[in-house]
Amino acid sequence: MKDETVFVEVFGNNPIIKVIDFLITFQLFDYSLTEIAKNSGVGYSTLQTFWNKLENNNVVVKTRRVGKSDLYKLNTENPAIKQLIKLDWNLIKGSEEKVLVTN
Repeated sequence: MKDETVFVEVFGNNPIIKVIDFLITFQLFDYSLTEIAKNSGVGYSTLQTFWNKLENNNVVVKTRRVGKSDLYKLNTENPAIKQLIKLDWNLIKGSEEKVLVTN
């Protein structure tokens, strides 16, 4: 059984792709940076190296603060992110169709 999603298979197993894939998959929820790092399989210090780029380019938005932690989620209002979400769904549909045809 493979652990990678279709999105990661297509775009590569690098930290930014893994984080974006996690945030697309769980786009309805907000997470702390620690949770994002853990759940996407990226080291916290690695996440910190590119997180500001994601924020500055409106890929993610801060939703609230709980205790000392800021929570973030995917910015689904960003037109580019909307296209990424559609692309992810199309990749999943294509993958499912491929499995159905080969079985």
